[in-house]
Amino acid sequence: MRQEHDFLGPKDIPDHAYWGVHSARAVENFPITGHTVAQMPALVRALAHVKQAAAAANLRLGVISQTQADAIAQACQRLIAGQHHEQFVVDVIQGGAGTSTNMNANEVIANLALEILGLPKGRYDVIHPNDHVNASQSTNDAYPTAVKLATYFGIQDLLAALAALRGAFQAKAGEFAHILKIGRTQLQDAVPMTLGQEFTAFAQMIADDEQRLRESATLMCEINLGGTAIGTGINAPVGYVDVVVPTLAALSGVPVVKARDLIAATGDTGAFADISGILKRIAVKLSKISNDLRLLSSGPQAGVGDIRLPARQAGSSIMPGKVNPVIPEVVNQVCFEVIGHDAAITMAVEGGQLQLNAFEPLMAWALHQSLSHLGRACHTLQRNCVEGIEANTALLDARIHESVTLVTALNPLIGYEKAAQIAKTAMASGKPIALVAEELGIMDQAQMRALLVADKLTTPGALTATAA
Repeated sequence: MRQEHDFLGPKDIPDHAYWGVHSARAVENFPITGHTVAQMPALVRALAHVKQAAAAANLRLGVISQTQADAIAQACQRLIAGQHHEQFVVDVIQGGAGTSTNMNANEVIANLALEILGLPKGRYDVIHPNDHVNASQSTNDAYPTAVKLATYFGIQDLLAALAALRGAFQAKAGEFAHILKIGRTQLQDAVPMTLGQEFTAFAQMIADDEQRLRESATLMCEINLGGTAIGTGINAPVGYVDVVVPTLAALSGVPVVKARDLIAATGDTGAFADISGILKRIAVKLSKISNDLRLLSSGPQAGVGDIRLPARQAGSSIMPGKVNPVIPEVVNQVCFEVIGHDAAITMAVEGGQLQLNAFEPLMAWALHQSLSHLGRACHTLQRNCVEGIEANTALLDARIHESVTLVTALNPLIGYEKAAQIAKTAMASGKPIALVAEELGIMDQAQMRALLVADKLTTPGALTATAA
């Protein structure tokens, strides 16, 4: 053990630990979720980027020495490379507006830097967590900046997952382009469409969300780094903010810019409410698509049965041969979770007071889960479901030829009243609509069959143009 101290007194710390007294107290104080910051690798990387940028700016402005800056930078690079993340031991939900997470980072980086210099952990007279790693910073600007960077990284990953899922739907749309089916509104038979059109719509819904998500990512690029405690920049040297922000942009690859008003940016977490709302929108629409896939594949004998989802596992412990739509079901559940996270983030954003919001740890954790879980849900929906979907062509073809809804297409040719007469008679008699139309003297069967084909039924104006 080694002994460290803070203003509350001394505390024994295991020799192997890179974390120190502040982290140890946080572990004792916040035994909440059992999930530690180590489980948020994007946030650990983001914190390292912030600390490395601060060290570079502090070196340039004469706040720390070359030796200190180099060692801190090397320590940060190790964290960025994915090393030592297990040293982030504080719980993701914590009081203190993220101070425990910030100090966990400061202590780990300080002790890694000391090790790089060949010195034992705890030699804070050489590199101190507060005086050197946290120089010219406060939790209140370093932590929110890191959360925004981490969220930006997560957005890029989710965008890639959404694009892959959209591509899978587009591929199926091409495969199903000429397969006619009956569309449905309010769960009732409507008018003809192709299965390809249905899957194209799924792809477009996702494309729309990709665009909204891309736009929202820019909100993560306006940061308050350099504002320190409340946005006034106290304890930072003159010119620090104008050095540290472009340095962070260069090191992280994220196009961050200084907030227009650092005091407003320190107290206002509205950007997190905005991105959470976009994630909720994505979740709501992915859940709707999953609902549609479950409905369209219901059966296999007594349901809708337009499509067949790939069989992924046995569906029952009692019913032999039963297969359930488990992939859309798990996506539904992820979406419900994201909607709940949005409610939590909304309350956390609203709960901020005066110059600071103390509830950013909850926002960070909820956003991390929403982004990562949605990304994984997209991947499993793509790989384990959409790519293996098959059309039930025999059933779809039979329904098209039997459906009385086809008479809707005849409205422009024979008028609503005659079309309704055909539909009503066909429903009552059970006869095909072509035969009914002929018996009623409205149109002979050959004419009817010539009109009711895929390219005419699903293309605006094609039917009337043919008839003319």
